[in-house]
Amino acid sequence: MSYKPLLKTRYEEVVVPALKEKFGYKNVMEVPRLVKVCLNQGVGAAVNDKKMVDSAVEEMSRISGQKAQATISRKAISNFKLRENMPIGAKVTLRKDNMYDFLHRLISIALPRVRDFQGLTVKGFDGRGNFTMGITEQIIFPEIDIDKASRITGMDITVVTTAKTDEECLEFLKALGFPFKSK
Repeated sequence: MSYKPLLKTRYEEVVVPALKEKFGYKNVMEVPRLVKVCLNQGVGAAVNDKKMVDSAVEEMSRISGQKAQATISRKAISNFKLRENMPIGAKVTLRKDNMYDFLHRLISIALPRVRDFQGLTVKGFDGRGNFTMGITEQIIFPEIDIDKASRITGMDITVVTTAKTDEECLEFLKALGFPFKSK
């Protein structure tokens, strides 16, 4: 028996039939599905301290369960003391089972640990069926040891779907279990 993520099972057994009924899809392939999840973290103070990018890459790798990659600057900006090809952040793109595992941990463990969490805002949709949210503290993930974290940094999480509109994407993510604010 092979491993199947819990969120993927929920998608196939609960979300697909619910969205088929709600939007009147005739074919299962019309139902929105997850394509990828992109995690991105900019480390502005990395201009002065190169070790900060290394710690960001290491923390991002621990959070995502996949090796993170350092991002480099494309051009020099003298006002920020930034030179071309200087490491300034970290990124990870998750697909398939890693994506489902990460989203399950995000929804069920990390987001409830956010202080004064009221729900996700619906302003994070881009008009093409993708959703982006920002997290202010990486320590909400249980993989990060608070005592060993050099500094508290945030990150952006982008969920890319095959939904055509923001309404479809919102209903799709709600069905997956994303806690959105009620209006």
